[in-house]
Amino acid sequence: MANDFVKGKQQFTYSPGFQKGFVLHRAIDAFTDAHPATKALKAFFAPQYRLYAGAFADVVYDHFLACDKTIFPNPEELLQFAAATYDTLDKYQAALPEGFARMLPFMRQHNWLYHYRFTTGIQQSFNGLVRRAAYLSESAIAYNIFLEHYAAMGDCYAAFFPELKKHSIYQLQQLLAD
Repeated sequence: MANDFVKGKQQFTYSPGFQKGFVLHRAIDAFTDAHPATKALKAFFAPQYRLYAGAFADVVYDHFLACDKTIFPNPEELLQFAAATYDTLDKYQAALPEGFARMLPFMRQHNWLYHYRFTTGIQQSFNGLVRRAAYLSESAIAYNIFLEHYAAMGDCYAAFFPELKKHSIYQLQQLLAD
């Protein structure tokens, strides 16, 4: 997520470790955008939200990941993961992109990572997406689309995530070998 706040050549002002993280994040984004399951998921949102369909799809993937019993067998494990993630980010607070660093305390306070598992958390995330978007004014339709096509969106996640995991591991291994 911090990568979303760093554009173009800005990435070269960060440490080599951060730069590798940006490369990994971009590889994950490119794989995600090109995947047939993502294209199918975006199609639910595209008629109403066009270019923002991908942003809504990303939030939907976050929901199904948070609910994935193969990754987080119980809610306590997701809570522990979220806390550990926030603790790690706090350690690097001074080095984080400014916009992300400003958002992090709010993210932690409201435990976004944990609340992705609830449909109400997705509704709140959709609302936040609209607040930050230049050309959107409402998220209620997106939330209704999410509820209406919940099972089909879950199928998109199931087709996508195992392949993303393999791709991410491979990309990370390549970056660490350099």
